[in-house]
Amino acid sequence: MTSAALILSMLASPSIALADSTLQNGYAEVNGMRMYYEISGEGEPIVVLHGAYMNIQSMGDIIPMLAETRRVYAVELQGHGRTEDIDRSITYPALAEDVALFMDALNLPEADVFGYSMGAAVGFQLAVRHPGKVDQLVAASLAYDIEGMQPEYRAMVPSMTPDMFTGTPIEQDWKRLAPDPDGFDDFVTRMIGLEHEPVSWEEDVRTLQAPVLLISGDADVSTLEHSVAMFRLLGGGSMGDLGNPLPASRLAILPATSHTAIIRQPELLNAFIAPFLAGETPKGMFD
Repeated sequence: MTSAALILSMLASPSIALADSTLQNGYAEVNGMRMYYEISGEGEPIVVLHGAYMNIQSMGDIIPMLAETRRVYAVELQGHGRTEDIDRSITYPALAEDVALFMDALNLPEADVFGYSMGAAVGFQLAVRHPGKVDQLVAASLAYDIEGMQPEYRAMVPSMTPDMFTGTPIEQDWKRLAPDPDGFDDFVTRMIGLEHEPVSWEEDVRTLQAPVLLISGDADVSTLEHSVAMFRLLGGGSMGDLGNPLPASRLAILPATSHTAIIRQPELLNAFIAPFLAGETPKGMFD
């Protein structure tokens, strides 16, 4: 989900700053637009997908932390950051196809994927539509059904208009990086349209091939019950210590953590992400 809660919180919050002169960067020609990307680190590849109205820098320190052991491919999705907007609705399937073509353009046949918020939904759709491209998926704040979102979120969406973004830090930050600074209203209109996109992906969750690390805050935009339900659909939630192997997928709930606070805890995120990607599990008394 793009999350109206994320949007409204960011209206009063500065972007997280990140600078690294050692990054490789460039543009890939994807679906009629120039998609901006940055590459850092060495090791097994991981594609990083940002949240709504964000860019690579606003993902913060989790990117350089991942780059300590991984080759990180961070992209900016349609209309975000330095990637141009095009005359096309912004939908999760369309963004997922963009990422698939980006991977083809960079000769990246498969990779792990880390997505946050909107990026988690895009990563999920990428794993569903192109299972051979996604080895493992880390999805921070992902909902598979609109009914799993908090009532406050669902009540907020119908009231969203482009005017609410006028003069905000989001507009200022967007115009700072955008190839067409005059296109903000069109971009916001497309993003509001994404908020209204139907989301009902339970069958896709059931058939997903890639192992998933679900990460949610205990005060996230999706309910705790929804996160647990998704984990169960992925095969999790049974008792360990009985001789059966643990499921490939995992669930992490961050304490005292709202939706926007998830990405601001990179050390805690990486403490969950690194062992998941490495296939490491804590040992119990009977192991």
